[in-house]
Amino acid sequence: MSSGVIVVIIVVAIIVVASAAALAMAGRRRQLQRQFGPEYDVLVKQENSQMRAEAELAQRQRRVRKLNIQPLPEAARRRYLDEWQAIQEEFVDSPQSALTEAYSLVTSVMQERGYPTDDDEQVTADLSVDHARTVGNFRAAQAVTRDVAHGSVETEDMRQALIQYRELFTDLLGQPLDGEPVNGVGARHAKADETDGYERPDPAITDPDGAATTYQDTDV
Repeated sequence: MSSGVIVVIIVVAIIVVASAAALAMAGRRRQLQRQFGPEYDVLVKQENSQMRAEAELAQRQRRVRKLNIQPLPEAARRRYLDEWQAIQEEFVDSPQSALTEAYSLVTSVMQERGYPTDDDEQVTADLSVDHARTVGNFRAAQAVTRDVAHGSVETEDMRQALIQYRELFTDLLGQPLDGEPVNGVGARHAKADETDGYERPDPAITDPDGAATTYQDTDV
């Protein structure tokens, strides 16, 4: 075999390997974008690099796979729903206390499901793996809760923060058994999110102003 033929074979092999690597990288990128949604864009902007952002997201996936994340039993869902309803009722007279208790309740749900909660930054990173579309709401609500602890915050801002906590809360709760009533309310109706088409679970939970809202989700 002539040296020219050998060179051609080597060049072709390099092109094939490079093409396969590029396809694998593109597939991995699409998978990360689908799984992490808006969190992917947030991290790319934060890291100012797609490669560094994707490496971080892959690391988050590996970490969460090692955690013992478990769904909540039906009895626990019902108990947490009762506690959430009490918090929303408290919001009318004491929004600051209700917001603090909402954060504590969401944290309790995380702990029971198996998420470590010692480090706020790590908490949001872990949640982003399976709850990417609601973890941004949680992050925003945390910021308002911190502001409440250090000064005055408008009631409307606290109301929005409570709603944001609720988004992650209901996502973490998951879906009750088919056909089972929750808090005396029958089967839920599905309502797709108007911005991204993602259906979020919200088993007959009311807004802080008393307006009933129902969602259903099959993602958890």
